[in-house]
Amino acid sequence: MEKLYSIQEVSQILGMSKDTLRYYDRIGIVSPFRKDNRYRRYSRDDLIDLMNIQIMQYADFTLDEIKGKLGFRKMDIIDSAYCEEVASFLDAKNAEMRKKINHLEKVSELLNLAAETLRDFNNESDQGLAEFVRDLYKDIRGNEPGISKEGCDYHQD
Repeated sequence: MEKLYSIQEVSQILGMSKDTLRYYDRIGIVSPFRKDNRYRRYSRDDLIDLMNIQIMQYADFTLDEIKGKLGFRKMDIIDSAYCEEVASFLDAKNAEMRKKINHLEKVSELLNLAAETLRDFNNESDQGLAEFVRDLYKDIRGNEPGISKEGCDYHQD
């Protein structure tokens, strides 16, 4: 017989609060087995689902997205059209995540450049830093109106 875990055990194993586990049960994301005494008993699959939820939340998925798009493991019959819809959704989320990663790498580069500029501060390095900031801002904000060189108190030689 499969081992079932109490809410206390799951809370300790996964580092999740019991209130969070109760909330997930209430909204139907993870619905553990209940004995006659109404105590929640979590299976190994429930623990895996909870780990997936934590990972998806870390990746900026909302609970609605998780519930709506990633609940196919609980389906009796898995529809290929639904699977394609979920796959397309995951592709879009992955593209969004890759864009964020790219921006974060540029922010990391900015932090390194700012530290280098401060260690050997001169007008040329300051200008280079300002230019990098403007380019990064335009990249992150897309086609939104930016700040011109003159509008951000551009330094003159």
